[in-house]
Amino acid sequence: MPRRFDHCVLCVHDLERASATFEALGFTLTPVAQLPFGVRNRLALFGDNYLELLAIADPAAISAPAPGQFSFGAHNRAFLTRGEGMSMLAWHGTDARTDAQRFQESGCGAYAPLDFGRDALLPSGETVRFDFSLAFATDAAMPGLAFFTCQQRHAPDLFWRRPQYQRHANGTRRIVEIVMSSAEPERHRRFLEQVSDGVAERVAGGFAIATADGRLTVLESAAATRRFGGPPADGAPRFCAVRLAVADHAATELVPVSSAHGLALEFVSEG
Repeated sequence: MPRRFDHCVLCVHDLERASATFEALGFTLTPVAQLPFGVRNRLALFGDNYLELLAIADPAAISAPAPGQFSFGAHNRAFLTRGEGMSMLAWHGTDARTDAQRFQESGCGAYAPLDFGRDALLPSGETVRFDFSLAFATDAAMPGLAFFTCQQRHAPDLFWRRPQYQRHANGTRRIVEIVMSSAEPERHRRFLEQVSDGVAERVAGGFAIATADGRLTVLESAAATRRFGGPPADGAPRFCAVRLAVADHAATELVPVSSAHGLALEFVSEG
């Protein structure tokens, strides 16, 4: 069965500035959280997935990449040398160790799972502990991008049941589509089918993979740039847009790449 989206990692230089941008766009954000590998974040939580704003916080805490070890902090620090934008796509996971083994067997990555925890502040003022396990997948044909499954090992229901953070002035309910661009979409078909557990089907300008809760689309670079804006297409694979279902928009509304820290946001009516 195809996986479902867990969250998108939007890597930014300045978390405060990005937070102000997203709050002005009508998103409610969780308080700042410090992660144990040199980064900090804020989340825009939806019904069953979310956007993560992430920035480097402590370079000294970032581990160097090593064989069999994916460095979350080093990946995002390197990503920022090329500019802001979506650096990673996380899928919902329930067993990171099984996922890591499957990724290795399919040639999508040979990385040990990463276990970590962090404290989170609830709207009530109570502090709770969330623990996660991540299994990573990368493809040499998509340098600078990464994929992983995210398993919430402690209090997953509590993580999602935070309605005060899930009500957004812009009406966003959930992520329904993630769009990538590449000079050669077909180069990425097999890898993306493997990490999504889905099957690609042709669409105009590329292909799309149905997920459990939406779809992942890969378009030819020039077509994606014409549709979503951004810098001139150079052909390099990248995440270029996220489509968000909202309850009360009469028509589709696009926030271009230049106004959302390197990732276009398209609000579409869900009725």
